[in-house]
Amino acid sequence: MNQEPLTLYKLIVLYLLDQVTFPLSKTQIGDFILEKEYTSFLTLQQVLNELVETGLASAKTLVNRTHLQITNEGKATLSYFGNRVSDAIKSDVRDYLKRNELEMRNESSIQGNYYKAVNGEYETELTAVDKDVNLVTIRLSVPTEELAVSICDNWQKKNKEIYQYLTAMLF
Repeated sequence: MNQEPLTLYKLIVLYLLDQVTFPLSKTQIGDFILEKEYTSFLTLQQVLNELVETGLASAKTLVNRTHLQITNEGKATLSYFGNRVSDAIKSDVRDYLKRNELEMRNESSIQGNYYKAVNGEYETELTAVDKDVNLVTIRLSVPTEELAVSICDNWQKKNKEIYQYLTAMLF
């Protein structure tokens, strides 16, 4: 594949990551890129992987979601080559973020993960973060992986109610 379009797609993703103060999931990035029909799903996956491999973005996977964040190297690259992203595309990014930022921030700030413990059970870790401040972390031991996955999924859906309940009972 011609490197020129790939370079542009990488710069678009870096610009998108640079416009937010929180990590974006691959799905969130894909929603924007694919909605605008800038490239295909497979090419986008290649772009995201290359950004991580070259250190321009960092990736963190929790359960079934991978979140990306721009690195200092990515910011430097964007400062040198960001002028290759057209004003129209930059405007598309800003408009998209204006419409979806709150929902995207909420999705990124609620994290659930699990792992198998040495005793054979599964440990879940549920976290709510706001602007790099850890609001709450809940750790639960459960007997099965299915239960751990269910707890992480329910944390995504019911975190506000759980947090409100905890604060009401503890304060």
